Amino acid sequence: MNKPTDTLFLPNFCEVYTVFLGVLVTELLAFILILTPISQTGYHWNYINKNILIDLGSVSLFVQWITLSSMGLFCLLRRYLSQVENDVIVGFISYILILLVTLIISEFAWRLTVAISWPDSIHHGLFLGRNMGISAILSAIALRYFYIQYHWKKEIEANANARAQALQARIRPHFLFNCMNTIASLIRFQPKNAEQVVEDLADLFRASLADTKICVTFKEEIALCRQYVHIETIRIGERLQVVWHIDNIPDDALLPQLCLQPLLENAVYHGIQPLAEGGIIAITGQFDGQNIQVDIENPLADILSPHQGNQMAQENIGQRLQFLYGSQGKLNVQRYANTYHVKLIFPYKK
Repeated sequence: MNKPTDTLFLPNFCEVYTVFLGVLVTELLAFILILTPISQTGYHWNYINKNILIDLGSVSLFVQWITLSSMGLFCLLRRYLSQVENDVIVGFISYILILLVTLIISEFAWRLTVAISWPDSIHHGLFLGRNMGISAILSAIALRYFYIQYHWKKEIEANANARAQALQARIRPHFLFNCMNTIASLIRFQPKNAEQVVEDLADLFRASLADTKICVTFKEEIALCRQYVHIETIRIGERLQVVWHIDNIPDDALLPQLCLQPLLENAVYHGIQPLAEGGIIAITGQFDGQNIQVDIENPLADILSPHQGNQMAQENIGQRLQFLYGSQGKLNVQRYANTYHVKLIFPYKK
């Protein structure tokens, strides 16, 4: 099976940003070469005023030729290099290609200087040897850096994914345990409703256990929340009312699975259930084109439940948002006199 393109340890030199960085680093190299010329034993103001800019321009043009030609070649060959299974072979081929590009451009540059009658004090063999030596050292360092950076990022991603799945696995038993309690409370007094809840719970089991993806769409998560609300409505009755204001949030927005449902569950167990008269849970979504904010508001009882699941779920979900979105993913909690607000903030990603 061919190796996908995104597993190639080389950067994508077809991207403008990568090319820009390559040109910038190469220009810094040109400055270094000018500051340490091979034939210059000291500096004086006459050289700086008259020759340094000319030398800088010629050296910059030469090294940029090598850099841009190498990046263009890697861009053209990326599809073929990605099919090579062994990273060592890819690195060796890349190393040889860079040296060949350096040799060809060095030979062309030397012949060009002779053709335009520049000072011919540059020895052909010394010129080629010096360029090949510098290219061999720098290209080896660059390829090694690309290799280490690629595998370092992969290791970080693997650790973050494993951590996110572990956090998600901790949410699922909590959710399933509460659903089973709901069924148990209905069996004796409302057997028909208990049967309906079992059927709904089977769908929830399928959604929460069968799908091992870290992220789901907002539409899928809301569907899971609505099924959960249907189960709790059968148990609690008219005491529970949920108002949805989420029409402006894109259905294809990605967020961690079982991210909204546990917060909605907390709103039921810690906000609605302790109140004899019940209350309204308001779910409000805001979308500014880049970031999504979901606010879950529920009434707050005077005496809080001693159950600690609320804190566990909030801490868990907050960590999962940070793993997936970094500083852009947040979970904020605000408590007022009679209401409790939980806000999820995360970037819009399809």
